[in-house]
Amino acid sequence: MSSVSEPAAPSIRTAIPGPDTHRIKEDLDAVIDARTVQMVINYDQSFGNYITDVDGNTYLDVYAQIASIPVGYNNTTLIKAAQSSDIVSALVNRPAVGNFPSRQWLALLRDGLMRAAPPGCTQVFPAQSGSEANDLAFKAAFMAYRRQQRAGSPWTEYEQATAMKNQAPGSPDLAILSFRNSFHGRSFGSLSTTRSKPIHKVDIPAFKWPHATFPQLRYPLEDYVQENAREEERCLQEVENIISSWHCPVAGIIVEPIQSEGGDNHASPDFFQKLQAITKKHGITLIVDEVQTGFGATGKFWAHEHWELPSPADIVTFSKKAQTAGYFFSDGSLRPDKAYRQFNTWMGDAARIIICNAVIDEILSKKLVEKTAQVGAVLYDSLATLAAKYPNRMQSLRGKDKGTYIAFDTPDSSSLLKKMRELGINIGSCGVQTIRLRPMLIFEESHVAPLLAAFETAFSQLS
Repeated sequence: MSSVSEPAAPSIRTAIPGPDTHRIKEDLDAVIDARTVQMVINYDQSFGNYITDVDGNTYLDVYAQIASIPVGYNNTTLIKAAQSSDIVSALVNRPAVGNFPSRQWLALLRDGLMRAAPPGCTQVFPAQSGSEANDLAFKAAFMAYRRQQRAGSPWTEYEQATAMKNQAPGSPDLAILSFRNSFHGRSFGSLSTTRSKPIHKVDIPAFKWPHATFPQLRYPLEDYVQENAREEERCLQEVENIISSWHCPVAGIIVEPIQSEGGDNHASPDFFQKLQAITKKHGITLIVDEVQTGFGATGKFWAHEHWELPSPADIVTFSKKAQTAGYFFSDGSLRPDKAYRQFNTWMGDAARIIICNAVIDEILSKKLVEKTAQVGAVLYDSLATLAAKYPNRMQSLRGKDKGTYIAFDTPDSSSLLKKMRELGINIGSCGVQTIRLRPMLIFEESHVAPLLAAFETAFSQLS
């Protein structure tokens, strides 16, 4: 890697996207579907909060690879970890750690990854993606539910025989309840709980699982306290009705602390506390999908810490900023009753967990979660001032007191994204007309000014 440092400001040299991006994208499309490619990046020349494309354009990156870059491009702590003998061994000898773990495996988990465990969670199951983490969480919930029904009885021969035919009772008809506008992944199990956009689901067979309405709050929250409380109660009653009436038992509920792909939708701590109470009453598992919200972006290490739950979350799935994936869990009954029931060859990959541990080192040593909360407050207040000036361009600003996990609605999100990129700012969108900000944990107050200036210019030019 070349010796680089963070630029002082964005710098745009060509049309966006530039000619080299167009050329490489066209060549790339000959070997892989490249229709989703937006920019081709020179990662060797990207640093900190800034990303540089192959045309030499440099952007303040407030999207961070779909919220997955935690501590900046070419972070020196991560580079050091990537050059270690431990990671070389993990890559070259890539062990099937469930059967043949290395001597370092215990330390990587107990002394490393478990430092990030959510409050009350004492065990972890590693995975390789957010979708897989959610699929594995569903399996854990189903196995725990059936184990509870059996009350300690062993599997019957009939259960084993029917399972091999994909028939009940061995392959039971059970469900996971999710919420409208949710996104939990694109693999088969997780896709059955994803409800954000038809493009993810059309033509794909799905489990016949239910979904409830996620609260649609009105903003600013302090102006609609009673209306929002009624909306949340309505949604909770809908959850209760589904559990009592669905054609098969609901074994678990999966929910995002903030619905991300579906439009950055929030709910109050009271909603989530009552949702947990519902799962406790019915003896089902509450799965908190923190794939996008976890690892500090909301001003807490885990977004569900804002809920102040009376008891630990059952399962918390993670990926993205963790640079690995998996789920933490708090209840020993969520460990399968027999070995090999949750198992795969690489169990998440030790090399990725080494990088995750380096990320945790950076977060803890530099107090990045606390810093994100402070910077997020400044960013939110600055955006609120801008929203008052451009009420037709910036609506339903949300994310107050949620770190830098901030979003707003705008009439034409695609045009705003394009204009912001031309001004040297890389941001993202979600839902139908929502702009979402996903800065890295190293985002500083000094980065707020160029972001706000670009928004103001874009709003003026789009008006």
